[in-house]
Amino acid sequence: MPTGTAIPDAREQLFGAAERILLRDGPNALTSRALTAEAGVAKGVLHRHFANFDAFLAAFVLDRVERMDAQTAALRNAAGTGAIADNLTRALTALYGSVAVSVVALVTFRDELRDRLRDTWPAGVPVLTEAATMFADYLTAERELGRLAPETDVETVAFTLIGAGHLLYADRKSAPPEPAAVRRLVTTTLGDSVRDASR
Repeated sequence: MPTGTAIPDAREQLFGAAERILLRDGPNALTSRALTAEAGVAKGVLHRHFANFDAFLAAFVLDRVERMDAQTAALRNAAGTGAIADNLTRALTALYGSVAVSVVALVTFRDELRDRLRDTWPAGVPVLTEAATMFADYLTAERELGRLAPETDVETVAFTLIGAGHLLYADRKSAPPEPAAVRRLVTTTLGDSVRDASR
C-alpha cells in the first residue's frame, strides 16, 4: 500500500485483521507487526489512527464488546421459546466460538491494556462481564415467565456458565468441544431449576 493513499475504514480493516490473528494463532501472535502485515497496510496506518498499540487493543476490545449487543438481543428475545438449555447452549457456543477467549487472554496478560480499559470499564473483564449480564438477563426473563424456579439465583447460574464455558473452550490446541459437551455443561449448571417440560 503506497504511503499517502487513503484507506477506507482503516480502523475496521485493522480490527478485522486483529480478530483473524486471534482466532487463528492466539493472543501471543497479535503484535503490531503481525497486525499491519495481516491487514496489508503500512505500520504508519496504525499510528495514524491510534496513539500506540495498546490504544489500538483497547479500542478493539471495546468494539468487540459493543458487537455483543446483537447476541444479547437474540438471547433475550428467545425467552419463553424453545428449551432453555438449547437457548443457552447456542448462546454459549456463539460466545466462545467468537474471539472472546482470546480477548480475555489479551486483557489478562497486558497490564497497560487493563489500565486503559479501566477508564471506561472499571470492573470485571470486558466480554466476560458483558456475557454474564447477557445470560443473567435472559435467565431473569425465563424466571419471570415461570419457566425457571422462583428461587433460581440467576447471577450465580450466569457466572457459572461463563466460567465453566471459558474452561471448556480455553484449550486452543484441541478442536472446539462437541455440542453435546456444551449442552451437558448447561443442563448440569441449571440443575433442577428448569420448570418447563421441554427443558
